[in-house]
Amino acid sequence: MPSNVELIARLAHIDEKLDDMHAELGDLPKLVKKLEDKLRQHMRQVEETQKALEDIAHYRTTMRLRLQELADKEAKLQETQFSGQVRNNREFDAITHEIEFIRQERLRIEQELAQNQIKEENLHGLLQRQQADVEDVRKELQEREEELNALSTEQDNEFRTLQAERKAIIEQLAAEWYAEYERIRTYHSDAAVYVHKGSCSGCFSAIPPQMLVEMRNQPERMFVCEHCGRILYPEHYRIEEEEII
Repeated sequence: MPSNVELIARLAHIDEKLDDMHAELGDLPKLVKKLEDKLRQHMRQVEETQKALEDIAHYRTTMRLRLQELADKEAKLQETQFSGQVRNNREFDAITHEIEFIRQERLRIEQELAQNQIKEENLHGLLQRQQADVEDVRKELQEREEELNALSTEQDNEFRTLQAERKAIIEQLAAEWYAEYERIRTYHSDAAVYVHKGSCSGCFSAIPPQMLVEMRNQPERMFVCEHCGRILYPEHYRIEEEEII
């Protein structure tokens, strides 16, 4: 059965590999989420612009009907005014006043329709830009999703293999060694490092000669760097890439 120091060296190497795999994904998951939010925002803007255009179209239809109603009413009033049915000047002036009011109302509606036409043209231009933004973001999102899926797929088998190897090591490793290793991992991702030329390969501080002697004579004892607190193991336990699986 492998010693605790050998197991801790293998565990450290596996965790380094797993950390690298997570780092390889980098900000991609966050970027994909950000692009998804951005796409939803752009789509909402498109919907708002389309709704504004629909409102203008509805208003134009309604006001054109209103203009026709006012035109018909004005024609009837003019017909009444000069039909001989008006009995006095007061009635004639009242009809004249009503006709003037209708003309002012028609003028107001026509001016609003002209303004709305300009607004509609601007909104169509805005909508084209917004739709282009949606397509740009959608395209970028698709590219990033494909990139993330490709990386995740490539990592999937290796990840499962490494996790299985890690579990097997933990089952053999002494509980106190694993507990200490995980505690150190909370502030050093490389919780266990090898000694290289008399120095800690984690913080590069020199290891006292007496500790180096004790490490050779007491292979089952846990040694930690006095400077950084990482678990130390002899360099000959260092795992080469091809040895890990």
